Amino acid sequence: MPKPGLSPLTRALSLEVARVTEAAAVAAARLRGQGDEAAADRAAAEAMRRELNNLPLRGRVVIGEGEEGETPALFIGEELGLCDGPPADIAVDPLEGATICAKAQANAMSVLALTERGSLLNAPNIYMEKIAIGPGYASGLVDLDFAPARNLARVAEAKGVAMSNLTACILDRPRHAKLIAEVRAAGAAIQLIGDGDIAGIIQTCEPGETGIDIYMGFGGAPEGVLAAAALRCIGGQMQARLAPQNDDERRWAAQLGIKDLARKYAVEDMATGDVIFAATGVTDGSLLTGVKFHPTRIQTHTVLMRSATGTVRWVRTDHRQIAKFSV
Repeated sequence: MPKPGLSPLTRALSLEVARVTEAAAVAAARLRGQGDEAAADRAAAEAMRRELNNLPLRGRVVIGEGEEGETPALFIGEELGLCDGPPADIAVDPLEGATICAKAQANAMSVLALTERGSLLNAPNIYMEKIAIGPGYASGLVDLDFAPARNLARVAEAKGVAMSNLTACILDRPRHAKLIAEVRAAGAAIQLIGDGDIAGIIQTCEPGETGIDIYMGFGGAPEGVLAAAALRCIGGQMQARLAPQNDDERRWAAQLGIKDLARKYAVEDMATGDVIFAATGVTDGSLLTGVKFHPTRIQTHTVLMRSATGTVRWVRTDHRQIAKFSV
């Protein structure tokens, strides 16, 4: 049994989590560029579920592929694992960027967060407004209630650079037309992404490598929780607010115990306690290299993080027993 006050999650479990996202990424990559995003997503989910059931834990999906009855694998509330280890909550996106995988475009990846039980926000699958920056800034530097130009000006001042030196990452969606216009009017550059806002948010933590200084805009709430789990491990600021589009979505949020829809969530409100986060590239991107198939081996590239230790591992793996990835 773990000592009082210590996380029940273990270092060995961290390495096992990486194997889960690797298996899901390989399964999705086999369908890369085939134009069938549903098939790629289904293959990733099935592989991830299979590997999660081999882990020594009592897992419960809190962020998953949908409600029970909507999806056969990784539905919310599904119990996974060998049931002989610590209780844990699981947040998954077996194929973040299913559309970009189907088109063989950049930044598709398989994502998983594992936490102590009760440590993740149980967010409905609705829109969430988000803003994120990397570590090293004063708390509260950016805010969802500030105009985009004000947030950009505050980041530029904190970095000691001109506004024109900033780049904002924004999902390329019609709903962001006004935001895009305001950011450009302020003088900042924009990197538009087709999908994958988890990767977009994580990229703010290494602006020297990725060129991304700030993430802004509306995306999925489940992806927001997964991004918060990553930031819990590596630092950075994020503020988020649920954005239901109709009465059904508002009722859904209420059923999950969310009473204040105007609430602004910080990283610690969405992911607390000990967090293990893993992501494996499916397609090449600015964060991770995609799966590479060779006649006798498969190569994967994974980032593995843990909040309790503050470690970040970049793992390049040659899988030489490729039969285990056979469908």
